[in-house]
Amino acid sequence: MIKTKQLLSAVAVVATAFGAGPAQADAVADFYKGKQITLGVGFGAGGGYDTTARIFARHFRKYVPGNPNVVVQNVPGAGSLKLASRVYNISPKDGSYIATISPAVVMVPLYGKRKVKFVPQKFSWIGSIHSDVMACGVWKGAGENIKTLPDFIKAKGPLIFGSSGVTSSLATYPLFLKNAFGANVKIVHGYRGTKGVNLGMQNGELNGTCGMYESSVRGAFASSFNSGDLNLFVQVGQGRNVKLFGNATNLFSMIKDPELKKIAKLTFGPSEITRPLVAPPGVPKARLAALRKAMIETMKDPDMIADGKRIKTTFQPMNGEEVQARFAEYYATPKELVEKAYIMTYQKKNPRKKKKKK
Repeated sequence: MIKTKQLLSAVAVVATAFGAGPAQADAVADFYKGKQITLGVGFGAGGGYDTTARIFARHFRKYVPGNPNVVVQNVPGAGSLKLASRVYNISPKDGSYIATISPAVVMVPLYGKRKVKFVPQKFSWIGSIHSDVMACGVWKGAGENIKTLPDFIKAKGPLIFGSSGVTSSLATYPLFLKNAFGANVKIVHGYRGTKGVNLGMQNGELNGTCGMYESSVRGAFASSFNSGDLNLFVQVGQGRNVKLFGNATNLFSMIKDPELKKIAKLTFGPSEITRPLVAPPGVPKARLAALRKAMIETMKDPDMIADGKRIKTTFQPMNGEEVQARFAEYYATPKELVEKAYIMTYQKKNPRKKKKKK
């Protein structure tokens, strides 16, 4: 009798852990049936985040129990920091609101220098639609025939980059290039994502941009890239080069100092969690498990894959557990290294530049 009770108890624990019980599945379907899921996008319409989210939304409803409608809502502001705060503090915590935000804003609380109203470890991580490699580029060689990172470092400049806000990789990445290598870089804020920055380059207001994921270059920015107007000079993949980026220098090949390499990994590594999907804290476990499963199933859908090919993207998703673990790893970085990374990516003054003797 005791053994029977123990066996039944063990089965119950396993069923709870996997959220696979029929009653739970039915309860999730009952909740979503006839309802709507809102998918917030932390950037304006027309960019890489928006395009990917709208493709995803078309297929996601098929795999969520109860088949709710999925509606996309653009909430641009501060490189998606505005949306991250809204998701954490205001959005309903019942699984009816999810969002895609920049991995860069997820890292902001780690540095502890700016007041934010969310704790990344408490978010309900659903996964990431894609894992991509980012590059930085200049418009028509910035008038100095820039083709590689060494060219960029040698350029007289100033090389003016556009950004949506101080926490965006559109700002932190060029600042790293300035502070790590002494490049003559200037940042101008206030642009609406990569699309706005691209228009700024075309209008002659800016020289360069970061935030150029391979998927974006193949899709939204293909005409600028294929025409040769957008010259990609550096790529930041750890241990992998993107063939499409041609002769763009791999950043890590230029770094010899072990500590600086660790700082670079902390700075650029999160970008490979390219399109994270997040829900507010406190989403019921069964619904979160269902959303995580639905995301992975969506990414296997032949129509989703076909839509990806239409925008020249082969999606490489990450599950919710992996995304959660990756961010937890970054947040376990020693404080001393975090402080140095902050100086490299948020300070406008070059900390490595020695003052001239009077």
